[in-house]
Amino acid sequence: MQIASRRLFAGAALAGLVLAVAACTSDTPTTSAPSGSTPAAEAGASGKGTGEQSKFFVQADYDAQMAMRTAQPTGPVDKPWEQSIDPELIDTAAYKKPGPYHLCFSNAAVNNAWRQVGWKSMQAEVSLHKEIKTFTALDAEGKDDKQISDIAELQTKGCDALIISPNTTATLTPAVSGACPKVPVIVFDRGVQTDCPVTFIKPIGGYAFGAEAAEFLVGKVPPGGKILALRILPGVDVLETRWSAAKVAFDKSELKVVGVEFTDGDAAKTKSIVTDYIQRYGKIDGVWMDAGATAVAAVEAFEDAGQPVPPINGEDQEDFLKKWSEAKLTAIAPTYPTYQWRTPIIAALKILNGEQVPKVWNLPQPAITQDKLASYLRPGMPPLHYALCGCENLPGYPEKWGGTS
Repeated sequence: MQIASRRLFAGAALAGLVLAVAACTSDTPTTSAPSGSTPAAEAGASGKGTGEQSKFFVQADYDAQMAMRTAQPTGPVDKPWEQSIDPELIDTAAYKKPGPYHLCFSNAAVNNAWRQVGWKSMQAEVSLHKEIKTFTALDAEGKDDKQISDIAELQTKGCDALIISPNTTATLTPAVSGACPKVPVIVFDRGVQTDCPVTFIKPIGGYAFGAEAAEFLVGKVPPGGKILALRILPGVDVLETRWSAAKVAFDKSELKVVGVEFTDGDAAKTKSIVTDYIQRYGKIDGVWMDAGATAVAAVEAFEDAGQPVPPINGEDQEDFLKKWSEAKLTAIAPTYPTYQWRTPIIAALKILNGEQVPKVWNLPQPAITQDKLASYLRPGMPPLHYALCGCENLPGYPEKWGGTS
């Protein structure tokens, strides 16, 4: 099998660019100093400090994801990356063709730890399938214009199937729409505003993530408590919907959101913002985050201020799970599992074999709670490894993921 991949890595320096989801884009967030994107003085229409609802909010999608949180997935019990929730199977006989195959992948970026873990898992999944003769991957480096060009270039490479992880939602929609008539397209991670791909693969979604964390805080923080919401950047569907669902939960509660701040996924900026809010309000009673890669920095801001760490959410990255365990935090870790990077390869082969696949492939999206914490700690794995990689049975684990055996 030949693997052709053009990508740029910044080595260890990338560890500082840790967005806990597949959320990096070329958009530049419009942020301010910690006087707040949504300070307490500008409570917004809700009166809860949450501001206006996002233009990305769709009530029907929100309702569907809330229902999926308690639904039982179908598929192999020990392979959640092959499972699906409420699948609507579609016929793919029109795409059936004999192998060996040339699969192509347009990747938004590998500019954060979440994406690096997923990319390694995808490559390892490719290595399991001898019917894949060539795997060509182009890295857009977090730039919309480059990904548009990459998608056009891949259409000239003789790809049998094209996998796309879009950099941003609206801007990449035309490029995806243009590719669909020419090659079977599989979209995963972030969505686009067209249903032309053969399948769209994702965990339950942003609403489920945001609601899980917000509901946890509502249950743990006393009425009237002050919540600081930390976001990465605007304009990416999975992040916007996380905040949309949190807003719904907070607006129904007796909690007060005193600030909604963009951190750029930067640990130092996160710590500075939290420190400023502690100084301003004297006490913050809970921290909600739309992604957990800088959760440890938020925790450290409270420790440095000599204050107890309030209820907080992170994600399934190892540094947060370890901190949670050692410091006995009151915490939860919603997840956006990196095992989803295996699924597009499996889906592409099913499609080329003429097998049915879900039109929207909803993967299970578990949350890590206190009673499950110990089972997700991975000794020997690097701090920014994601526990739900689904990679433990893949060739090269743990070394290829930066771990020690």
